[in-house]
Amino acid sequence: MTKRNYTHVKELLPAILKMVEQGKTQREIAEHYGLKDKLVVKRLLERERRKERNQRTSRGRKPAKTLQEYKYENKRLKMEVELLRDFLSRTEGM
Repeated sequence: MTKRNYTHVKELLPAILKMVEQGKTQREIAEHYGLKDKLVVKRLLERERRKERNQRTSRGRKPAKTLQEYKYENKRLKMEVELLRDFLSRTEGM
């Protein structure tokens, strides 16, 4: 069993991005830095794109409402129900 060659690819990210802008292929970049194969570069670039995409459109839970917001909503809904009941009671007799 061979020992795994590990390289801190994140440290190479700025240089890799510059090489990509220059038009180098992932294979050429991997060979230049002596990486195992082009998949190392490909996965690094995919992770960075995913991070960038997630920062633009953050999804998740909505912030929790405060007690004051719940009380206001409850009061508004009670008023709405009262108005609807009043409206229905007046229109039923017609």
